[in-house]
Amino acid sequence: MEHLELVARLAAARIGRTFNQYAGSELRRRRLETYLAERESVDTILVGEAAGYRGARVSGLAFTSERQLTGTGPAEASATIVHRVLAELGLEDAVLLWNVVPTHPGTSTSNRRPTQAEIEAARPFLAELVRGRRAVAVGRLAASVLGTPYVRHPAHGGAAGFEEGLRAAFATIPPRRATRAPFP
Repeated sequence: MEHLELVARLAAARIGRTFNQYAGSELRRRRLETYLAERESVDTILVGEAAGYRGARVSGLAFTSERQLTGTGPAEASATIVHRVLAELGLEDAVLLWNVVPTHPGTSTSNRRPTQAEIEAARPFLAELVRGRRAVAVGRLAASVLGTPYVRHPAHGGAAGFEEGLRAAFATIPPRRATRAPFP
């Protein structure tokens, strides 16, 4: 039931100037509650930068587009790549996908890098979900926040680097042992 509380707190949160896609959407809150409940016991979390305008802003789930969930709505390139690689590795249901900033910095048609204040405001949500899990940062911003090594983000021509990095990360990290993010 902790995930219900987390989603309620997230829906009520003001994270800088980001768009909170959970605040006015019962559907997105329910999706996130269900997703977190289904992955409550996974020991690995992949953490990206922030919700994207074609991904989590619409779907409510990190690295996931509405099209992947319903077959309609916008597709999102990074989401497609992330889910394809995880499926090829047999890990799609074995990891939790999240973002440093779970709300969307930007507009309905664009993304922007989250500010340091937004990163700090979102830190309690990240800390709660990372605690006790192996953290794999997707991109440099996530790596700088988590204090862990990173795999290349799949955006802007990074698909091959992401795939190579994720394969290497899961091939070289023994089960139940990994770099843990510096959250108590």
